[in-house]
Amino acid sequence: MAPAIEIVGLGAGSPGHLTLAGWQALCSARRLFLRTRIHPTVEYLEKEGLSFHSFDDLYEKATSFDTLYADIAHILCQEALKGPITFAVPGHPFVGERVVPLLLEAAKKENLEVSIIAGTSFLEAMYPLLQMDPAQGFLLLDALALQEEDLMPGKETIVTQIHSTFVASDVKLTLMEQYPDDHEVVVVRAAGVEGLEKVAKLPLYELDHLSWIDHLTSLYVPSLPARIFDKGKKQDDLVHRESSVRPLMDVMKTLLGPEGCPWDRKQTHQSLKPYLIEEAYEVLEAIDEKDPQKLQDELGDLLLQVLFHALLATEKGHFGMGDVVQSITEKMIRRHPHVFGNVQVSGADEVLLNWEAIKAQEKGQGEKEKGQPSLLDALTVTLPALLRAEKVQKKASVVGFDWIDWQGPRDKVMEEWKELVEAVDLGDEKACQEELGDLLFAVVNIARFLKVNPEEALQRTTDKFIRRFQYIEDVCRKEGKTMSSCSLAELDQKWEEAKRREKMDKNQTKREK
Repeated sequence: MAPAIEIVGLGAGSPGHLTLAGWQALCSARRLFLRTRIHPTVEYLEKEGLSFHSFDDLYEKATSFDTLYADIAHILCQEALKGPITFAVPGHPFVGERVVPLLLEAAKKENLEVSIIAGTSFLEAMYPLLQMDPAQGFLLLDALALQEEDLMPGKETIVTQIHSTFVASDVKLTLMEQYPDDHEVVVVRAAGVEGLEKVAKLPLYELDHLSWIDHLTSLYVPSLPARIFDKGKKQDDLVHRESSVRPLMDVMKTLLGPEGCPWDRKQTHQSLKPYLIEEAYEVLEAIDEKDPQKLQDELGDLLLQVLFHALLATEKGHFGMGDVVQSITEKMIRRHPHVFGNVQVSGADEVLLNWEAIKAQEKGQGEKEKGQPSLLDALTVTLPALLRAEKVQKKASVVGFDWIDWQGPRDKVMEEWKELVEAVDLGDEKACQEELGDLLFAVVNIARFLKVNPEEALQRTTDKFIRRFQYIEDVCRKEGKTMSSCSLAELDQKWEEAKRREKMDKNQTKREK
């Protein structure tokens, strides 16, 4: 029994690209439909006396290609319900042909059997023109649905369906978001069609200057080099962004869409703040636990938060994920002139000095009412207190405002401790708060000189306290007691026992190593 729908590829554009099976199917078709008659092979079909119906009249009425292709698929299914049909499309049915997937889906719903007869696609005709080996991998994109997020400048790319100079102009502007304006591209029209074939190499910014662009036109975009900055060239023209977050972005766009998740759709930058902080700390925890799988998962959670904020900004027309990537890429290039430029450095300390100088220049802060901007102006006030104190001290040390060695902050700790005790003895609550802050600031200075991260040190001490406290809870339960029923002396004894057990466990671990 013949299939209800037979889909035939007409080839790249020359009658010679038709397969024998395809030609036989066209000749034996009871009812033949063409997506469009605007294809070089169609003239040959007419000369051979084949009759057909095309959907070109729908192109004039359609408000968008999406609705057009959906209408064509629906009409074909309705016709197939009346009896077998043959549907012919340019090139190969599965290469850049947007109607075919819709038709297959619609046919499945109607329980209609479909067969596919391949044809030579325009790609096979382009390979020899471009001297390109597809086995090396490339990206195939549709000009009519092209988005900046689709681009992967690290891969060779072919853009199809460049129907007109208007489409070419849109494609050019999208590509120039990630490629240099003068990046050389290759425009190919009617690949493999004798008498119509044209090939032109030109800079990207001239893409829409060609007068002969038509429905058979495609664009080849060579990949950008892996090294994204060459000395002597403009930085802005050498920004290379390769999207590897597209699958996650597609998921999030669905969740934020009209039919998406109600919770996700109601989120704002403000409401997401706690989650961003929480995910960052969970990344730190995974690093401390030295668990690669957990670190991978937590980095994914953190990336989700970054992407979430970027998509919310996109909805408001402020910026997109591509802008976020471009901004940080350009910043890293600017702040590493010793790698991407001609600056010479003697070591890591000089790198930090250059970093701060470049950062201050970038800020472009004008003079304040009372002079030049402060070195400490840009510090984020929402940082955790210990981390903020450490950053303030490090910035001050860059310009030489620092202790000579660790004995300076050690003496300062002793001084601040005495002042705190005096404030406590006087019963001055305000002074107690101030002196305690001074003491903590001095302790952070000691940590910095000892090259100990005070935030991590306090986290580990807190973890240690939790372990010992939970040990006491566990011992009390085994004894049938509660902690509140034990005396302070009993609790202190159990605490010391917890410390001894921890020390024994550490020694055992060392011996095993």
